[in-house]
Amino acid sequence: MGRSPAAVGDRAGVIGGRVDGRRSAAWRFGWLWTAYGVSTFGTRFAFDAFALVALLVLHAGPAQVSLLAAVGPAVGAVLSVPLGPWVEYRRKRPVMIATDLVRCAVLLSVPFAYALDALTVAQLLVVSVTVAAADITFQAAVGAYVKDVVPREELLRANGRLESTTWTATMLGPPLGGAAIGWFGPVTTVVADAVSYLLSAGALGAAGGGDRRPDRPEPRPRLRAGDLLDGWRYILRSRDLRPLFLNTVLVNGLIMASSPLLAVLMVGPLGFAPWQYGLAFAAPCLGGLVGARLSRRLVARFGERRVLRVAGTLRACWSVGLAFVGPGIAGLVLVIVVEFGLITSMGVFNPVFSTHRLERTPADQVVRTLSAWSATSKASIAALTALWGLLASVTGPRTAIAVAGALLLATPLLLPRRREEAHSERDRETQAKA
Repeated sequence: MGRSPAAVGDRAGVIGGRVDGRRSAAWRFGWLWTAYGVSTFGTRFAFDAFALVALLVLHAGPAQVSLLAAVGPAVGAVLSVPLGPWVEYRRKRPVMIATDLVRCAVLLSVPFAYALDALTVAQLLVVSVTVAAADITFQAAVGAYVKDVVPREELLRANGRLESTTWTATMLGPPLGGAAIGWFGPVTTVVADAVSYLLSAGALGAAGGGDRRPDRPEPRPRLRAGDLLDGWRYILRSRDLRPLFLNTVLVNGLIMASSPLLAVLMVGPLGFAPWQYGLAFAAPCLGGLVGARLSRRLVARFGERRVLRVAGTLRACWSVGLAFVGPGIAGLVLVIVVEFGLITSMGVFNPVFSTHRLERTPADQVVRTLSAWSATSKASIAALTALWGLLASVTGPRTAIAVAGALLLATPLLLPRRREEAHSERDRETQAKA
């Protein structure tokens, strides 16, 4: 029996609507990807820019440089906490544009002060804090925006593209930034970073709408103190997210805590040139690009849960090898091999983890959850970096690196050990009642 023309027309309209919706989603994500790529490259291009400006322009000592490296991001993480609940019930694209413009403005204050010979370490610290808080807010808003505009079946592909962009920028940005400082002066990369945020804001403006403004479950005329903890409450009450939260915070903290110690060891006692140190960390970033490209295929073949466990375990097994680095070509090759293995494992793990986290977080909890996650991670990195600096002053950098690597070997115990899908709905009901 044939279908009526009206029925055929209705079906064509539905299909056409889906196609138009997918094209619209692809358009918006394309502009978001452009904005993310430009700003990420600007950030990597300006890698350690404040430390270099403090050293080359202000002739700061090690204590002041350490202050910039640790305190700025840590205080920024604290300041970002009240922004999470505030952003949650607002459209995310305007928030991202605003954070881009704020970062552009505060960064441009650095070359302006430099030109007037009025730059100080205090100003660099204020800029560092502001940029760190804006970074956390931007990243949380990106996650919520992606969840809004990208179909669920395409989330892993989208997160894989963002992860590939991150590692590509990390591979190319620092060497080019170092060359630019040598050619054009110490604040060159700061200016470039500021311009990248301006371009990012323009790309986000071209993306159009697409993100929704979540409805509040009940009228709340003002932000309450308890709202600041909503993100942590959701994470810690979720049987699915809690182990991943503890695992990722600890892994990231231990990896980053040993990074400056490896720099001290390589450039100091082992006698590597700065360009060799840069090469040892730029070349392995190719592994992150490879891993991100493979993540979707691996999930399709082995399943999300298995990929999370295997990649999460592998990324914890490499760092202990850095304790055995020696001088010469053999030592340089060892660092490159270890970092390549570590970064490849992270390249696979990160987009799968990001997708898993977004899928298991309700739309009206995304910003608060991601803000709490990122703030905890940054604060933990700062605390562990300071702690490992003290440990290295007592035991030496090689021993401190070995301790961090040994502790990393235990972190896979924090990965989920059984299927948690059955608990997801129960977790959401618990959160709703809370």
